Amino acid sequence: MIRCFFSLVLLALVAAFGFYLLAVRFFAEEIKAARERDPASSGKAEIIFTYAGFHAIVFHRVAGFLNRKKIGFVPRFISQFARWVTGIEIHPGAVIGKGLFIDHGMGVVIGETTVIGDNVTLFQGVTLGGTGKEKGKRHPTISDNVVVGAGAKVLGNITVGRNVMIGANAVVLRDVPDDSTVVGVPGRIARKKGKRLPGGVNLDHSSLPDPLQQALERIQHEIDHIEHELEDYHGHKKETGSGEDGE
Repeated sequence: MIRCFFSLVLLALVAAFGFYLLAVRFFAEEIKAARERDPASSGKAEIIFTYAGFHAIVFHRVAGFLNRKKIGFVPRFISQFARWVTGIEIHPGAVIGKGLFIDHGMGVVIGETTVIGDNVTLFQGVTLGGTGKEKGKRHPTISDNVVVGAGAKVLGNITVGRNVMIGANAVVLRDVPDDSTVVGVPGRIARKKGKRLPGGVNLDHSSLPDPLQQALERIQHEIDHIEHELEDYHGHKKETGSGEDGE
């Protein structure tokens, strides 16, 4: 019995070491992305063995390969098994580039015809989904260096440009140009002075602008300007009236 137990332990260690070597060899970009974008990461082994987002990508790589080979049931079974294990659902038909980082990941859904570029970051609760029962391309295309905040929904056959930040819980239903920031429901584009977001991938959600607040501030500025003009007008009118009375 003890021999059997130690044999199983040894087999598990060998399998784990083999998985580690394969992960380092074939998922180097994803491991690098996790190390760069997660300050809590302490090394490759932690990412490979404990990160649900990384495991979901590994499962998807296998399921996607089998799906491209037109092996019907198995890819879908793998994706659903991965969903059960990781809490992340990625359809085998989705096309995913290098360096995807899924932070925490619980509740992330990536639809069948989704296309994701390189160096994309998704936080928990993100949905890259469709808007109806139409056939063909019905899910979003996410370009390189995009960050999608927690709980955000990007829906329909739309394109999100390069270097875009999507704020938490935003609902994006229209195309987003490069170097933009999107917040709110429905998603509203708020450019940062027309300049590219610094550093390629920017994870700082605390600096996201609020276009509604900005609009209210502009309205308040206009009201203050009008009130100042009215005060000047009435003051000038009183001065003119006093001069006429003195004559």
